Amino acid sequence: MSAAPIGKEAIRTEKDRLADAVRQVSAVRGRGRRRSVTVGAALLVALVAVFCVSLSFGDMVMPIGKVIETLLGGGDGGSQFVVLELRLPRALLAILVGAAFGLSGGVFQTVLRNPLASPDLIGISAGASAVAVTVALLFQVSGLALSASALAGAIAAGAAIYLLAWRQGVAGQRLVLVGIGVGMGLSSVVWYVMARSDVTDAQEAFRWLAGSLNGRSWGQFWPMLGALALLVPLTALAAHALRPLQLGDDAAAGLGTKVETGRLALLGCATALAGVATAAAGPVGFVAFVAAPIARRLVPGRGAALPQAALTGALLVLVADFAAQHLLPSVQLPVGVVTSIIGAPYLLLLLARANRVGSGG
Repeated sequence: MSAAPIGKEAIRTEKDRLADAVRQVSAVRGRGRRRSVTVGAALLVALVAVFCVSLSFGDMVMPIGKVIETLLGGGDGGSQFVVLELRLPRALLAILVGAAFGLSGGVFQTVLRNPLASPDLIGISAGASAVAVTVALLFQVSGLALSASALAGAIAAGAAIYLLAWRQGVAGQRLVLVGIGVGMGLSSVVWYVMARSDVTDAQEAFRWLAGSLNGRSWGQFWPMLGALALLVPLTALAAHALRPLQLGDDAAAGLGTKVETGRLALLGCATALAGVATAAAGPVGFVAFVAAPIARRLVPGRGAALPQAALTGALLVLVADFAAQHLLPSVQLPVGVVTSIIGAPYLLLLLARANRVGSGG
């Protein structure tokens, strides 16, 4: 007579447990989303603050109020020239270049599940550099044609690395090792071409290879903006395959994901992002390498954290370019020098940490 009530009570208890579990999962996800939004907003505020400082500070120091007035169409001719023609395109281009590198590095490292999988370490930037330096020094190509050559070089290098790493699919570690080897070979091409060129031309190429925003204008900004207007939505669409791919190929296939198609789309978008950024500012080192890990530490448990990686990359390049302009009196350093000062110690720390756990060789 008492079996039915006991059975109903057990069912009710099990339902309560399931409801509690659902509420806990929802609460954790809610906290993660709130932290993600908070971190994104903080990065955006920091980016705007540095952007305003970069527009107001220089040989001609202007108050923020005058900068805003000039941006809104006011101000005298001198302030309009300094802000609108010299500082504004450079600062905006720094943001776009950093966002592209940060987003590219985030995609590469997440898809290949390897912290060394960055376009400047696995040969993508080297491909852009090799083609750009070759056409510039041997064929005197410049302007948009030079930028297009750099983008073509990045895409060609990415395709070659993918094909060389293919063995019934692409494993992250194999692609990274192949990419490092291809990058070293392409770097030797760069230095061979520079050694055969005129000293003055080689010096110009060397400044570009360091990654520089010196002398950048609206002519470089608008093509970069157009490229990102196309590539960012494509990357966002391709990123739907990221979560399944993070579970491993077998699990992703079991969930109905077309593994190689999704991986190829993501790697293609990341390669193009790195290519357009390199075409606009040269191979700015270590931005793609460090932006995504910083973003993932700021929002743990949120997967690739691609929006935060893009904002982190933009902030890194903008701060580095401001430091490059004003760190030494009367000397403007290439922005890549400053980002390398940041990134090289991180690479050494990563390798030392890998050796401590026995995975560094």
